[in-house]
Amino acid sequence: MSISSLKKLIFSLSLSFIPFSLFASAPSSSSSSPSTASAAQQQPSMMMSLLPFVLIFMIFYFLMIRPQKKRMQQEENMLATLQKGEEIYTKSGVIGVISAINDTIVTMEISEGVHIKVLRSQIGGLSKKLFEDKSVKQDKKGK
Repeated sequence: MSISSLKKLIFSLSLSFIPFSLFASAPSSSSSSPSTASAAQQQPSMMMSLLPFVLIFMIFYFLMIRPQKKRMQQEENMLATLQKGEEIYTKSGVIGVISAINDTIVTMEISEGVHIKVLRSQIGGLSKKLFEDKSVKQDKKGK
């Protein structure tokens, strides 16, 4: 996209933020003063026309981008700290205990003598967190 087409796009978008009352009545040349004619011809400053875009970006950042980055960071930390013997679940819902682990593959024991290999990136989390959350909720309901 060239700079001139970008400028045209920004200018056309900035026109949509001009109040329509400026265009409601055309001033007649005999009764209009120079101050009203210049006021009708004034355009909003560049900062005022970009302000809605900046606000929308900030809303997207705080409601979507930032929480997603935080979740991704938590998942990366969890995957980095996995150890043999921990009970985990996969993103497909399989629960098992880690019997072997390397950089990309995790071997899980899902039943006695039954081992499966899954990609490390497909680990959903520690299964103890699943069960702790339920027991805490039940304790709160009981009180």
